[in-house]
Amino acid sequence: MKLCVALDLPTKEENLALIQKLKSEDVWLKVGLRSYIRDGEALLREIKSINPNFKIFLDLKIHDIPNTMADAAESMIGLGVDMFNVHASSGVKAMKMVMDRVNTFANPPIVLAVTALTSFDNASFEAIYKTPIKQKAVDFAKDAYISGLHGVVCSVYESLDIKAHTSNSFLTLTPGIRPFGESSNDQERVADLETAKAEHSDFIVVGRPIYHSSDPLGIVKKIIENI
Repeated sequence: MKLCVALDLPTKEENLALIQKLKSEDVWLKVGLRSYIRDGEALLREIKSINPNFKIFLDLKIHDIPNTMADAAESMIGLGVDMFNVHASSGVKAMKMVMDRVNTFANPPIVLAVTALTSFDNASFEAIYKTPIKQKAVDFAKDAYISGLHGVVCSVYESLDIKAHTSNSFLTLTPGIRPFGESSNDQERVADLETAKAEHSDFIVVGRPIYHSSDPLGIVKKIIENI
C-alpha cells in the first residue's frame, strides 16, 4: 500500500511548503483540478525540483469524447506525470482509445478509471445512475479492466469486490481515508487505515488529516508506519 498526499491547499505557496516538509518521505503527491487549473505545469516542475523521486498523480478525471480523451492522455504523458485518471462512465470505447495511445509510449504512466466518487452516498448515486454503488462500481471496474487500464479509483468498501471480479493485481486507489478516525467532512464513504488494509487498497489518498495537522510530517510518518 502506498500513501498519496492530496495537494488541495488554497495557494501554490502553501502546497509547496507542505511538500518541502515531506521531501524526505516515500509518498505520492496528488495534484487535482483546483491546484492544476491555478498553477499548471509549473507546479509539477516545482514538485520534481524539491525531490525528483516524488511520484505525481494528476487527478483531472478526464471525461469527453474518445479522441479528445486520447489527446488529453498524450498531453498528460508529456507533462511527465506518473499516474492519471479518466472517468469509467466515458465507456469502453473511450478507455480503449486512451490506452491505445498510452501504450505507444515507453514506460507509460499508470492509468486509473474513476468509478463512484466518495462524496456519493447510495441514495444520491442511485438518483443519477439508477444502480446501487456497489454494483455499478464493479461494472465500471470490469469495463476498465477489459479496456486495459491498470486499476480504478473507488472507495475502500468496493476494493475487494472489484479485485474479485477483475484481478488481484488490478489496482485500487481509495480516497476518503481518515487514517485515525478524523472527521469525514464532505466525504460519505470514508474509512480508516485498518479498513483500507483489510480491503487491500493499493493506494490511499489522505488530504485534510495531513495538511490541517500542526505536524504534517509527523502524521505522514505515522501513516507510513501503520501501512
